[in-house]
Amino acid sequence: MKITQTKSVIGSIEPHKKTIRALGLKRIRDSRVHGDTPQIRGMIQKVQHLVRVEEVDE
Repeated sequence: MKITQTKSVIGSIEPHKKTIRALGLKRIRDSRVHGDTPQIRGMIQKVQHLVRVEEVDE
């Protein structure tokens, strides 16, 4: 799964900021590839308004 940050975390609550950092994202348009695990899916669901998710073949 390719996760791309699409919006700023400025003004977001602290748990959302920490979740974005835990996903390895630092700035807008920053992307990371993660495996499809329940933990990653839960993190994405928590910050779905700040990220875009794409399925990729690894």
